[in-house]
Formats: sequence, structure tokens, C-alpha cells
Amino acid sequence: MQGVARRVLYVTLYELIAIAAATVALAWLTGQGPGHSSVVAVAASAIAVVWNLVFNWAFERWEARQPVRGRSTARRIAHAIGFEGGLVFTLVPLFAWWFEVSLWQAFVMDLGLIAFFLCYTFVFNWGFDRIFGLPASAQAGGAAAGNAAQTPR
Repeated sequence: MQGVARRVLYVTLYELIAIAAATVALAWLTGQGPGHSSVVAVAASAIAVVWNLVFNWAFERWEARQPVRGRSTARRIAHAIGFEGGLVFTLVPLFAWWFEVSLWQAFVMDLGLIAFFLCYTFVFNWGFDRIFGLPASAQAGGAAAGNAAQTPR
């Protein structure tokens, strides 16, 4: 699976799981109900969807120019850190505003979510690639190789 269909499926699955996990985690971290936490989880998801599309587009453009194909553990870790790191700049102020806490308190609160999402992003990407194959940018022979030329993981 390649192109827009791959990205839409990826984002949909990723964010549905993320909304459920973030709702539970934020309710637990703040002591507020899941109804209150789910609103900010959905808002965070919308922000993450936009960032996901932008970040993955840029990452795959960079990846396509690399001489070594495939997705090594180091490349997957870099992907997860880059993606989650970019979200910190928008989500911490959102959490501070929504939960009426300082930026520092929101950042500390977000640390648990960051740790979870770093692991979740890594595992989700690995599983997604195992089920649906690598994107063309990571396949041996470049974008023209198609699904048949996957490198071992």
C-alpha cells in the first residue's frame, strides 16, 4: 500500500488508538473526568493529524534521498523522536490552557504522555510496516521498486 491511501489509513488507525489512550491517561493525570479529558484528546489528535501529514511527508522525502534503504531501529527511533518532539511545542500550551495549569506543570504532565507516545509511535510504525509493507521511500531501489522489493527488517 502506497501514497495517499497509506497515509489516510495510517493516520486514522494511529489517532483512534491515540485518542482512547490519551483520554484515559489525561483523566488519570489530572483527576478530571474522561469527558473533560476527551475534548483535549480530540483537539490534540487534530493537531497531531496535521503534524503527522507534514512530518511524514518531510521524513519520507529525506528518507528517499538516503543511500541506505529500509527502516533500521535507529531510523525508527529518529522518526519517533522527531514526530513527538514537534508535538510538544503545540500540545503543552494547549494542556496548560485547558487544564488551567502552568506551562511547566503541563510539560511535566506531558512527560508521561511523551514517554508513552514515543514507545507507541515506534511500535505502531513497526507493526504498520509489517502488515502493510514499507513505503516506497524505504524500499530497495527507491520509489519505483514497488512492494516486491522490500528489504529485511
